[in-house]
Amino acid sequence: MAGRIPDSFIDELLARVDIVDVIQERVPLKKAGREYSARCPFHDERSPSFTVSPHKQFYHCFGCGAHGSAIKFLMDYDRLEFPDAIEELAARIGLKVPYEGGRSAAPAQSDSADLYTVLDQAARYYQRALADSPAARAYFDNRGLDARILQAFGLGYAPDAYDGLRSALGGSPQRLALLEKSGMLARGDRGVYDRFRDRVMFPIQDRRGRVIAFGGRVLEKSDGPKYLNSPETPLFHKGRELFALWQVRQAQQKISRILVVEGYMDVIALHQHGLPQAVATLGTATTREHAEILFRNSADVYFCFDGDRAGRQAAWRAVESVLPRMRDGRQAHFLFLPEGEDPDSLIRQEGSAGFEQRLSQATALSDFFFAHQEAGTDLRTADGRARLAERCKELIGGIPEGAFRDRMLEILTDKTAIRWSLAASLSPQMREMVEESLADRVAELRGTPAPTLANESIAVQKSGNSGNVAKRSLVRHTVALLLQHPEFIESAQPPYGFAALRQPGIPLLLELLEFCRARPAANSAAILEHFKDRDEAAALHKLAVIDLHGDGNSLQQEFAGTLKMLETQTTQQRTDDLIEKERQVGLSPEERAELRDLFAARRR
Repeated sequence: MAGRIPDSFIDELLARVDIVDVIQERVPLKKAGREYSARCPFHDERSPSFTVSPHKQFYHCFGCGAHGSAIKFLMDYDRLEFPDAIEELAARIGLKVPYEGGRSAAPAQSDSADLYTVLDQAARYYQRALADSPAARAYFDNRGLDARILQAFGLGYAPDAYDGLRSALGGSPQRLALLEKSGMLARGDRGVYDRFRDRVMFPIQDRRGRVIAFGGRVLEKSDGPKYLNSPETPLFHKGRELFALWQVRQAQQKISRILVVEGYMDVIALHQHGLPQAVATLGTATTREHAEILFRNSADVYFCFDGDRAGRQAAWRAVESVLPRMRDGRQAHFLFLPEGEDPDSLIRQEGSAGFEQRLSQATALSDFFFAHQEAGTDLRTADGRARLAERCKELIGGIPEGAFRDRMLEILTDKTAIRWSLAASLSPQMREMVEESLADRVAELRGTPAPTLANESIAVQKSGNSGNVAKRSLVRHTVALLLQHPEFIESAQPPYGFAALRQPGIPLLLELLEFCRARPAANSAAILEHFKDRDEAAALHKLAVIDLHGDGNSLQQEFAGTLKMLETQTTQQRTDDLIEKERQVGLSPEERAELRDLFAARRR
């Protein structure tokens, strides 16, 4: 894998790249006061609610909640992976991305370019060979593929020769080394020879449309495997790639759903018949990396598997990979096909309307999850119900906090009739998680949300985004000031006298202070980028977009004042603690002296 990109480089990048320029190239922006606005590119709307802040260097949609830095925009709009987005932004300003420890699984930049070049040339060689092979053309013709699909997928044919590709593209020791490194040549008793022979060829492209590997299918039954994929190479890691994702992205700007099938021809047949949302894993089970890539491209993912035992086992492996990625708004469904059928055969028999009907009846993730876990368990007995709870607790515990996890807990509670806070079969961590969830739910029903950073920031939003400290809470207001003006860190010198204050948000404020001190080049966008995968991310973003009234000097004085107020609250907290201890068990001489000093300080 590629080495880690240093945080300092990301800070510098976000400080030098202008997010307005990045977004303006893709979405028409209009000046609106100090900011820019547009109709949101991530959801349909009639009036603009999408804003871009040049000062804070991030975007926010007040309609759908989309937000982030220039990096996040490229990841969501251009559907790039994080390193690719960094590379693209760095290229804009002439920077070379450094990787800590080098690229252990990626070649040097020039070597990568050579590998991409030789793989592209191989794809063109196979395409030319297809035109000269009646048998290969007949294979695709019999599948009903037209010229448009052949071209869109770059389909080809590998001649039945051990040195066809080698002779066409070799020519020098350096070229032969590249062909071998890219997986196109194999080494054995024959020396170095073509890996793919007498097979129809399916180029595998990365998320930029570059050929990184191939899959090949035999035309006739043979002793070799029916399908053969390129081996793992510096460019190709099958656990992180999806066949045809590039074509799906090209077919539509907004991907309403993605269909995950098992074979190359299944994918291509669905595209041919009007369902250009199909992708396939590459000879491997669905991985967590696959799941994240799928959901990053669409919130709705449908997995299509055979209805036999092997197909259901593959579906369960997909469930295990998907659950940790099930943030709010994401949905997964499972379609099990009739015995002896696959998406290729069904779409040709029933057309797109018939296949759509099957998709409409797909099984929801939660239903498949519990059906699988209940197999062989008698829920009529206490032992069976406890066994189901034991089976489910770890997997449900790995789901991100939110409505989906709450719903899974509710379903399990209904099925097991176990009161979670008393269930002896649950781990202490699981019991704590459930009890907190129930406490939050009760507080919400009573109209008094539990005191969390997220809840308080939502209250700020409902109050009209005013700068009133009383409405926002002192801690949250301090966080908002520092988040929007990281340079205020100069006013806060450690040690921080409020570190012991028991209030929601204090640990986050302390972390934010240390972050700004350690990374003085970080702007608001860099801070949000750093916290993007944390539970506090959404709440931080709400605090980042509120209006703070006043100029830089007045706000900096306000920030210093909030820190002093937090220290005062900490002193009062310590005073109250000592008074309570005196009432309960009495104080030591040292504690009595401390309390006298605290009273004297308060009188002063």
